[in-house]
Amino acid sequence: MTTTAVRPLRADAARNRALIVDAARRLFAERGLDVTLHDVAEAAGVGVGTVYRRFPDKDALLAGLVTAKYETLVELAERAAARPSGREALREYLLGAMELRASDRSLSTAVMRAAPQTEQALALRARLSEVVGGVVERAHAEHALREGFTADDVPAVTSMIGSIADRTRGESPDAWRRYGLLIADAVCPPAGELPPLVGEPLPPPTAGTCAAPRP
Repeated sequence: MTTTAVRPLRADAARNRALIVDAARRLFAERGLDVTLHDVAEAAGVGVGTVYRRFPDKDALLAGLVTAKYETLVELAERAAARPSGREALREYLLGAMELRASDRSLSTAVMRAAPQTEQALALRARLSEVVGGVVERAHAEHALREGFTADDVPAVTSMIGSIADRTRGESPDAWRRYGLLIADAVCPPAGELPPLVGEPLPPPTAGTCAAPRP
């Protein structure tokens, strides 16, 4: 049986695809799921036909965003896994994943749930689970990780930080870092003395909105 190799995109096609995905990421972050492919074309500075050639409908575009997200997370996890200790590896991945989610609202739960799960995305997600699971096992073997913490806790942790980042983006865009460190130190404290927290606590009115459900 013969197989057909997947040809890489031409340089201009790859550049256009990157422009489209970046524009879609920004627009979904700003406007939610009501974005159209025409909106994306305008923001990317390409023709509508170019968008439709790469992504025939919005579902395909959402799937492309999810695939790009998993590619970035897998790269982050594999880089962290190369650290000499499980403690260092897990902290690097946790804080990196938090920063990724905090800086990119298009990775919100709503977008992720709306996107079709392609074979490529599922394969990347499986690879991510494998790498992060291995890092968690290493940290447990070193007795550097809180008992009971598993790789399945990581997405919930990053979503919590994402919620804080989304609510405070306008007034205090780095507020999430304080709470990200609190979580990382609680589940996987650094070797030696704990460093001081960064930033200041959120004032009560703002802190309350982080916990409140979205309208």
